[in-house]
Amino acid sequence: MKIGDVTIDPPAVQAPMAGVTSLAARMLAMRAGAGAVFTEMVSSEALTREPEREVGRLVLSPMEHPVAVQLFGADPARLAAAAQMAEAAGADIVDLNLGCPMAPVLNAGAGTKLAARPPQAGACVRAMVAAVKVPVTVKMRAGARTWDDSYIALARRLVDEGAQAVTLHGRTAAQAYHGRADWDTIANLVRAVDVPVIGNGDLQTGEEGLRRMNETGCAAVMFGRGAMGNPWVFQEFAAAIRGEPRPPEPSEDERLALALWHAQMLVLWRGEHDGVVETRRQILPYLKGLAGSKSRRVQLSQATSLKEIADALLTRSHSRVAQV
Repeated sequence: MKIGDVTIDPPAVQAPMAGVTSLAARMLAMRAGAGAVFTEMVSSEALTREPEREVGRLVLSPMEHPVAVQLFGADPARLAAAAQMAEAAGADIVDLNLGCPMAPVLNAGAGTKLAARPPQAGACVRAMVAAVKVPVTVKMRAGARTWDDSYIALARRLVDEGAQAVTLHGRTAAQAYHGRADWDTIANLVRAVDVPVIGNGDLQTGEEGLRRMNETGCAAVMFGRGAMGNPWVFQEFAAAIRGEPRPPEPSEDERLALALWHAQMLVLWRGEHDGVVETRRQILPYLKGLAGSKSRRVQLSQATSLKEIADALLTRSHSRVAQV
């Protein structure tokens, strides 16, 4: 799949998730075979008002390309300026969030609140497209509520304004993160616009991602919660699309070793205090289904240093280096 001049191969990407898709998580996804990764949402308002404080959110690694920087906001001028900052930081794509239903984003007039104002959303995309040379894309939801097909008209408007791809999360704004994603909405959008559509919602395995691509005709799929603590899902997808057998499940030692690598990267990037705080949120999914996970979770929730993180992960385990 291509978005402008950016090739995404294989057509499976890591979703932007607040508090999750850190530099460490993105690098692990790319090592595991993701075709592209997205940063956490970055506030265009904060980035342009306090660049010295917020510019750290635009730290990108040469090892994570292609990478999209996702912005949120509702002011076209500030979004344009923030898009230029993202481009200067090395972003291959700049993405506008029109799908977040959480209160802090809604209070900024952004996310699904911006999607409910199509003229303003169009003005934001138009300003961003005019400001940068890299492709501008959007991520949105399947309307405000069930049976609301206004998302199709909105997507067409944004494409007319210059958006070069649309990611559709198959839930409505009212659903937030509850219920099930409706992939029929994604198939409907594929037929309605002439740019690549990336399908998003509830994907847990690589095989499921390929099946959804084939069913809907979408150009790529996006893994969100299904990739948390499980970058191997991108290996599964790559094998599935090549017609190869599913790779072996990672062992317990491999999962714990990768969780520790993730923690070490966060501490290197953010410093020990902030890195450990982020680690406590980001590595818990690696423990899902493992023996002794409850006691490890308790230890991790109380950890205040990288050593304590390592002790929690490696207790009663002889982890070897993870192969990703």
